[in-house]
Amino acid sequence: MQQAATEKENYFSAYKLFVRTREGKDPAWLNELRSRAGSRFEALDFPTTRNEEWKYTNVAPILKVPFRQVFDLEPGAVKMAAIEPYTYAESRTSRMVFINGLYAPELSDLSGLPKEIVVTSLAEIPQESNDVARRHLGAYASYEEETFTALNTAVIGDGAFVHIPDGSMVEQSIHLLFVSTAKEPIASHPRVLIVAGKGSIASVIESYVSPGEDIYFNNAVTEVFADENAVLNHYRLQEESERAFHVATTRIHQKRDSNYTSYSISLGGEIVRHNLNAVLDDEHVETTIDGLYVVTGKQHVDNHTTIDHREPFCNSHQVYKGILDGRSRAIFNGKIFVREGAVKTDAHQLNKNLLLSGGATANTKPQLEIFADDVKCSHGATIGQLEDDELFYLASRGINPEMARALLTFGFAEDVISKIKLKSVRERLDRAVLDKLHQSLEIE
Repeated sequence: MQQAATEKENYFSAYKLFVRTREGKDPAWLNELRSRAGSRFEALDFPTTRNEEWKYTNVAPILKVPFRQVFDLEPGAVKMAAIEPYTYAESRTSRMVFINGLYAPELSDLSGLPKEIVVTSLAEIPQESNDVARRHLGAYASYEEETFTALNTAVIGDGAFVHIPDGSMVEQSIHLLFVSTAKEPIASHPRVLIVAGKGSIASVIESYVSPGEDIYFNNAVTEVFADENAVLNHYRLQEESERAFHVATTRIHQKRDSNYTSYSISLGGEIVRHNLNAVLDDEHVETTIDGLYVVTGKQHVDNHTTIDHREPFCNSHQVYKGILDGRSRAIFNGKIFVREGAVKTDAHQLNKNLLLSGGATANTKPQLEIFADDVKCSHGATIGQLEDDELFYLASRGINPEMARALLTFGFAEDVISKIKLKSVRERLDRAVLDKLHQSLEIE
C-alpha cells in the first residue's frame, strides 16, 4: 500500500508539472476537463487483485518502477529506418507518428488525405474542429471510477484527433503509430479521439510498437464515435517490448445504422491490460469485435470487453482467440448486456484458447446479462491443446512433428488474421506471429 501511495504521488506531481507546462496553450474547456480528471485521480486508488475486475491482474510490478514523465520530444530520438518495419503500404501518406506519446511531425506524412479530413495532434486542434473535439473528448471514456483513465485524461496534451466529416470517404487507411523508446523507464499516456461523421467511411490503424526491448509504461485511452450510417474499420495492433507495461482503454459509441469493426491484436508486453467497451446506442447498429493474443515466456495479457445493447434491432459478433506458451497467462472477460426494450438483439461471443505448454494458464469468463425478450444471444469459451488426431494426420503425410505443431498453431491464429481487410497488415501480422511461434516452437 505504501508503494502504491508513493507512486501515486509521483504521478500526481508529474501531472501538476504538466499542467504548468500547458498554461496558456489550450482552450478553457480542455483545461477544465484535465482539472476534473486530475481531482478524480487524486481521490482514486490504483486497482488491486481485491477488485473483481482486476482479480487476475496485479499492477504492483508497474507501480514499483520509478517511471519518468516526458514532456518534450528529443530531436532525432528515433530515425525513420527504425519505424519502417511498422509502416503499411495502405497508409504511406496518411501516417501520424508519436514518439513516447509526443507527436513527431518530421516522421509523419499526411499529404495523401483529402483536405476535409482532419488528422492532427490534440495539442493543435484547428479552430473549425474545436467544437467537435469539445463535444466528444472525455465523453465516453469515464474517469470517475477508472484510475488509469483518470490519469490519462488529466495529462491530455499531445494525442491523435481524427475527424471524418459527414459523407466523407477516406480511401487510404489512417495510421496512428505510437513508438516507445527509452534509455531509462518512462511513462507515456497516449490519447486518441476518432469521430466518424454521418455516412462517412474510413479505416484507422492504431499501433503500439518498440524498436528495442526497453522498459516503459504506456497508459493509452481511445475514444471512438460513429455517427448515423458511418462505417469504420479499426485495427489495434500491440507489438510492444516484452519488458514493457501496457494498460489501455477503448470506448466506442455508435448511433443508428452505423457499422464498427475492430481487430485487436496483442503480441508484446510483459503485463498487458485492454478494456474495450462498445455502446450500441441506437437502432440497427452493427458491431464486430475480434481479437488475437499470442503470449510466451512469462507474458501476461488481460482482455476485458463489454458490448452494451441499449436499443432494438442491433447485432454484435465477437471472437477472441489466444495462443499461450511457456509460463504465460491470459485472461478474457467478455460481457454482453441486453437492456430492457432492446428486442431483436442478435449477439454472439466466443473465446478460444490454445495452450502449447503445461505451464501456461488461461482464465476465461464469458457473460450474458439479458433484460429483454425476443433476442438471440450465445456465448462460449474453450481452453485446450492441439488435437492428437490432427498431429497424427500431418505426420502420416510426411510432416515432422514440430512443423505440424507450427502449422496447426498458425492456422488457429489465421482464423482472426485472415479477416483483416488490409493486405500489408495481414502480411505483417503473419510474419510477427510466425516469428513468435518459431522462437517458442524452435522450428528451423
